[in-house]
Amino acid sequence: MRTYDPAADGWRPMPAAALPGSLGVPWAKRVGAYWQYGLAMTDSHLNPNGVVHGGVLLAFADHGLSILAWQAAERTPCITIQLNPHFLDGIRSGEFIELRGEVTWRTSGLVFLRGIVGARDSHAARDVGSVDGVWRVMRPR
Repeated sequence: MRTYDPAADGWRPMPAAALPGSLGVPWAKRVGAYWQYGLAMTDSHLNPNGVVHGGVLLAFADHGLSILAWQAAERTPCITIQLNPHFLDGIRSGEFIELRGEVTWRTSGLVFLRGIVGARDSHAARDVGSVDGVWRVMRPR
């Protein structure tokens, strides 16, 4: 497998938004009116079966969709209150995962989002999961 180079494809690293637990530095790329978020997978992300651990994918999806919720809430802090993952395929070390998300509904106190998680190496891309959830907009008390 040839490793994908996100910088060569227009992605930029987001060191100020690093994921917790040393999961890595996410990447961002604007595609039209939408933002996509990505993360390079390494051996440290693998489970004993040799594929990326589902918890890594869940943390990545929560992180990326939380950024979208924050943007939709006019940069007001948000917290995840529900997150529903759907795993479709295994991901290997060296692949780059990316989240394409969208806001499906917004109220004054909630943001509803959904997203598709894809994986790619230097020559192929495929969808590997989907996720949807609800974020509470935190208002000062």
